[in-house]
Amino acid sequence: MNTKDMIKHKLTFLLLLLPMTLIIQSCGHNKKAVVEDDEPEYFLLRPEVEKAYGYSHAVKIGNSIKVSGAVSMDDQGNPTAVGDLKQQMINCYADLEKILSHYGASFDDVVVENVFTTNMPLFLEHAGYRTEIYKNHFPTGSWLGVKELAIPEFMVEIELEVHVSD
Repeated sequence: MNTKDMIKHKLTFLLLLLPMTLIIQSCGHNKKAVVEDDEPEYFLLRPEVEKAYGYSHAVKIGNSIKVSGAVSMDDQGNPTAVGDLKQQMINCYADLEKILSHYGASFDDVVVENVFTTNMPLFLEHAGYRTEIYKNHFPTGSWLGVKELAIPEFMVEIELEVHVSD
């Protein structure tokens, strides 16, 4: 290969390399660094029960709150409204409201709601109750029929993800 061809190949290589370099560099400029330096804030609704079972009912990091599934229980962890799915739902939402209030949030701030039930047809009969909870908009989420929950008397469990503004 003569000198003229070598220069031509080098120029072609450089002309191809330059745009690729610019594209790769520009990709890095479009990335937004997400750094959460907020400490997690844990909340226990029923401290003795939650410690016994080994979970926190909610944790807030930055503007996000993750809420463990609420079930229909009393302060000692005993099931309530046994056999009454609608009342269990009402009890779950009452506990969830207490947790949201602790963080200065409301059901308007809920972005994900996942419902687990051992009786989907019965849950569907009472799902309209949710319009009393979510007055402005419904969150995303899933409704899942499951074989069983932590205690056999529990018929429904509701977990949330929440986003609060600064």
